[in-house]
Amino acid sequence: MRFFGGIFYDIEDERVIEAIRSIPRELFVPDEFKDYAYVDSALPIGYGQTISQPSLVAYMTQLLELDKNKEVLEIGTGSGYQTALLAKLAKKVYTVEIIEELQKRAKKILDKLGLDNIKYKIGNGYEGWEEYAPYDAIMVTAAPPEVPEKLLEQLKDSGKMVIPVGKPGHTQVLKLIIREGDKFIEEDLQYVRFVPMVK
Repeated sequence: MRFFGGIFYDIEDERVIEAIRSIPRELFVPDEFKDYAYVDSALPIGYGQTISQPSLVAYMTQLLELDKNKEVLEIGTGSGYQTALLAKLAKKVYTVEIIEELQKRAKKILDKLGLDNIKYKIGNGYEGWEEYAPYDAIMVTAAPPEVPEKLLEQLKDSGKMVIPVGKPGHTQVLKLIIREGDKFIEEDLQYVRFVPMVK
């Protein structure tokens, strides 16, 4: 399926398609970029951060295979757009953001949309959110140079993590990681560009 006239991703999950169509992306975009809200591209949201293109958000979300029995940890609240999609599909979302002003702005929008199954934390994404671990799924929306050990530890057995990995200023690799007991199966999916994960 093609989203917003952008590049092709294999989006087959009807729940993901329906959820992303129900989310008004213009609410998450700064006023000066409202005219581009439905262009399939990343846009700046301030503080050196971006809102990802809708097709990539949908693709990454589909990989987690969420349902209303699953709890998901999100690293990087950012604009709140990805958070909204996760909240539409999962039982509970625990979202961590290092930039307090961004999360406050996102929370106002998400509250306005009536999404009340989200818990918020200001903190270092490398540490995850141990209090509510383990999680059925982990979505990482900023790129660390390598997969943080703490996030692996907070993933449930059979749980899935989607994470871009790579050095700042370079193209990163989007990975799908599945936990099988004490083992982690990694699959490299495609090249992407995300803002760096900071401590």
